[in-house]
This record gives sequence, C-alpha cells and structure tokens, in this order.
Amino acid sequence: MIAFLQRAVRAVRPSPGRESDRERFTLRARIGVLAALVAAVMVLLVSTAAFLVVRKNLNDSLNENLYARATAAAQTELASPQLLTAVPPAVLGAADLHIAVLYASGIASVADETSVPPLGEEELAVARGQAEDSFRDGYVDKQPYRVVAVQAGQGRALVIAQKLDSLYTVMTRLGTALPVVGLGGVVLAGLAGVAVARTGLRPVQRLTAATERVATTGDLRPIPISGSDELARLTYSFNAMLGALAASREQQRRLVADAGHELRTPLTSLRTNLELLAAADQPDAPSLPPQDRAELLVDVRAQVEELSHLVGDLVELARDDAPMITTEALDLGEIVERALSRVRRRAPGIDFDLTTVRWTIDGDANALERAVLNLLDNAAKWSPPGARVRVTMVPVDDTSIAIEVADAGPGIADADLPHVFDRFYRSEESRTMPGSGLGLSIVAQAVARHGGSVTAGRAPEGGALLALRLPGRHPETVPSP
Repeated sequence: MIAFLQRAVRAVRPSPGRESDRERFTLRARIGVLAALVAAVMVLLVSTAAFLVVRKNLNDSLNENLYARATAAAQTELASPQLLTAVPPAVLGAADLHIAVLYASGIASVADETSVPPLGEEELAVARGQAEDSFRDGYVDKQPYRVVAVQAGQGRALVIAQKLDSLYTVMTRLGTALPVVGLGGVVLAGLAGVAVARTGLRPVQRLTAATERVATTGDLRPIPISGSDELARLTYSFNAMLGALAASREQQRRLVADAGHELRTPLTSLRTNLELLAAADQPDAPSLPPQDRAELLVDVRAQVEELSHLVGDLVELARDDAPMITTEALDLGEIVERALSRVRRRAPGIDFDLTTVRWTIDGDANALERAVLNLLDNAAKWSPPGARVRVTMVPVDDTSIAIEVADAGPGIADADLPHVFDRFYRSEESRTMPGSGLGLSIVAQAVARHGGSVTAGRAPEGGALLALRLPGRHPETVPSP
C-alpha cells in the first residue's frame, strides 16, 4: 500500500520544467489528491472486507439453516419414501426447496420429478455412511442451489437443496452499494483534505508572502505568530532569522559608517600634507625649510602606516563569523610567547611579567596570535614608560584556560566596561591617542571563533584587566575521537 501511495504521489507531482503543472498542482491540491487516494485505498479495503464478511455470514447462516431443517426432517417420518411422495409439490415450490431420499444404491426417491435436487458423489457418500453430512453448491436448470445432505437411517441420506437467488440478490445489491458509498467517501475525503490543507497552510502562505516581501522590498519586519504548533514554531524560527539578518544589516551599516568616519581624518590629514608638499614644489612657490619638509614626510609616512593598519583591521573584521581556515593542535603558551616577543620590540620601555603553562588548543595560530598581540599592544599603549604589565595563563578547569593581561594604566571607567570590545568604540580619554578602536574587537571576534569569551575589569594593580577564556586541554590529555 505504501508503494502504491508513493507512486500515486509521484504521478500528481509536477515536473520541474513545466510551469503550468506547478501552477495546477499546488501543495493544497496535492494534499487533497493524497487524501482522496488514501480514502480510496481505505474504502477499497473496507468494502472488500465487508463484502467478504457479509458473504461468509450469509453462507454460514444458510448452511446452518439448511442443516437444521435437514436434520429435523431426517428424524421424522418425512424421510420415508411414502410420506415424501405425499408432500404437495406446491409446498416445496413455495419454499424453493428440492427434497430427495438417496439410497446407498444410488436410487433416489423424490416428492416430485420437477423438484429433484442435485445429486452427486458427496450425497452418495453420506448415504453409504462414508460421511456424516455434506455441503456444496449445485445447479438445476442452470439455477444455483445450496445442497445439504444428512444421514436419514441405515443406507440412505436426506438431501435438501435451496435456490440461491435471494443470496445472490443481496450480494449483488451490496456489491453495488459499497462502491457508490465508497466513491462518495472518496469525494468527501478529497474535499476535506483540500479544506484542511487550506486552513493548515494559511500560516505557510503568510510565511511565503513575508519571504516575497523581504526579497522584493528588503523589509525585515517579523511575522505575527498565532498558536503553538509546528507552523507557529516555523514562523518563530523565520522571525529569528529575520532578526539576525536585520542585526547583521545594522552591524554592516554601522561598520561602513564608522569606517568612513575613521578613514576621513587620516585621509584629510594626508591630503593636506601632500598638497603642501606639492605646492612647495611649484616654481613660483616659496620653498619649505628642510626641517619642515622632513617633518611633513614623517607625518605622511605615519599617516600611511595608520591607514594600512586601519585597512588591515577592517579586512580582519570583514571575516566576521567566517570559519577558521587552518585548524590544528597548538601550544597556547608558545603563541603567547611569540606575541610577547613582538610587543617587546614595539614597546621597549615596558616591563612584561609573563607566567605561562602548557596548554593545547585546536585552532588558527595566526588568529590567536593576533588576538593576544592586540591585548598586549593595548596594555603597552596605556602603561607609562617603565611600568610593569602582568601576563598570566590560568587554567580555569580541565577544559578551559584564561589569559589575563593587567596593565599599569589609569584603568577603564565603569561606563566604558560594557563597550570595550565594541567596534570603533573609544573612550573620551583614548580619542587623543593613536588607534582606530578595532583592536579589541578583533580580539573578541577571534576568541568567539574559537568557542571562547572575553571580559574586561579592573586589575589589583589599579589598571585595566582584560582576559580571554579559551577551550582546550592539558598536553597530557588525549582528546576523545
């Protein structure tokens, strides 16, 4: 039956290359056709079972009735040939009965020559005592009869046959009524399937309309949710997707706006300096003193470096939520040491106190080193010359470790703590210092890609305490396959 339903569904499924079929066989129509097919199969099974059960019951009832009558007649004087011939033929004709007494020799005595029942080997076996009774169907003048034979004494059997016209009439009417009623049930099932599909698919239609609205207008408003069924959960998931898409669009818009704002200042300054240098090279222009010219060139070089750094940060942030390209087992302590050696070259006046432990992490070495490097650069920027920056690796448990960087600067104001890792966020005190406000954002992004988290607070030394927590394991621990 399942294979039949599958073939039927494939038969009504539209071909992908025919638009007219797709428009004709909508999901609502397919559900209605499927409901009608299921109803047709069930009606066929029920009708067949009902027909067979009714036919068997009628046959059993007829057999029991004839057997009871034959047994009762065999125990009376009706089984004697003299009394049997005395029965008026009209009585037997009115009851549609043919009665005969069959002897073991094969001779039969009947009440009337026109009412001889079908006689055969089964009835002769009963007369000879080889069987207690027999039931079979026979024909008289091409008319069907049910023939029953019972023993009626030594060497003889009483045979009764009844015409099956009434039984066949009932079965014919039943065989006609069942398909008609079944066809009505199939039609009602199809209409009910279409109605149920129309009601059940109304949320899907709203979802489809919302999808088309988003594709056409870019409007990311959520869809109203009603109920708590599977379609309501689907709508809730779609609304969550719309919310995530809206947040991503707003984040992209803010990134572009903030990047434009951050790029405007160095570009304006660079343009001004280049225009001064170009104007000084004009034939009639006064020449710049060598010292001023050298200062302008140094300023231009610094602005180009700042632009390069800013563009590199923007490219890094553009890979937000991107999967890690290289994933391998890494020694986190070695990554911290490499980042620290680079920072020491940049900030020779800062004393870094490093405490490391052996820790293995699966991840991207470049991204992790960039994250640690940005933390150390930030600490070096805020610490005065000769100050000490504490860098500590502290295992939190068997599956995670924290890297804490505590500087000797003024610390982070309470109002700024929630925004330290936001893109382009710069406190009032940091606006006069070099930087784009993207370094700590890159830290948060890299840590999140490795399944970790970042926090900001105050260090016991009085400065800022920035910490990142990463998953991993001790080198001696073998990861589960």
